[in-house]
Amino acid sequence: MAAEQTIVFENVTLSFDEKVILRGVSFTLEPGHSKIFLGASGAGKSTILRLTLGLLKPDSGRIFVNGERIDHMSEDDLMVVRADLGMVFQEGALFDSLTVRENVGYKLYEELQWPPDQADARVDEVLGFIGLGEYSDRMPAELSGGQRRRVAIARAMAAKPRILLYDEPTTGLDPITSLTVDEEIVKLRDLEGVSSVLVTHQLRDAFFVAEHAAARAAGSPAGRARDVSFGKAPPEKAEQAEFIMLKDGLIAFEGTADELRDAARRDAYIGAFLS
Repeated sequence: MAAEQTIVFENVTLSFDEKVILRGVSFTLEPGHSKIFLGASGAGKSTILRLTLGLLKPDSGRIFVNGERIDHMSEDDLMVVRADLGMVFQEGALFDSLTVRENVGYKLYEELQWPPDQADARVDEVLGFIGLGEYSDRMPAELSGGQRRRVAIARAMAAKPRILLYDEPTTGLDPITSLTVDEEIVKLRDLEGVSSVLVTHQLRDAFFVAEHAAARAAGSPAGRARDVSFGKAPPEKAEQAEFIMLKDGLIAFEGTADELRDAARRDAYIGAFLS
């Protein structure tokens, strides 16, 4: 396996009792690229994330993260691998008793034990990146749903992981609020070079992430959110975001947004899913 590939699944199979979840699934995520997983409920989308984190072990096949084979790793070794993975959960999963600053910096302060001044500077940087710097002393209950999701993204990126995993990050949000979350995903990919795996049922969000690109105004500070603009991704950029549709434990489709639309005209299942 090439060392520059961030995530590789090779013929991964997984069953729970008699139910087969994944059947020989293989895919590769390149650095700075995106994989967007679609499929019906129970198709195995979130299972892909749990396998990538090493929370589940496959029945067969191999899984690599940043060049390290993880499917037979011990929990201690997995902790090292997970240090380069950030996870954004469906509901944000913030600590209700901690401020926004304390939530974002939790891993830096409590787990990695960064020097306080260094951790504070990083928290300020990521809160500025998501445009919530003035909210640092608020409690999660004082934030809107979209703001809580963006804080969850800031927390996931605080330790500068090279890979971010998103599990239904816009579920329950209205379309306008969802767009602010989508923009953060695109910003991290395009401005920070983060590789991303997005699991979603929301087609609007999936296509936005796949077909848009973020750019920072020339000379603007890296941590200032208002100087970032979004536009349609050029063809070479759009090709770096691929959809994977799971059906009955198999990959029913893998390709770009344009290829997915073409497939929908030929395949009744994909067509029905996108309609």
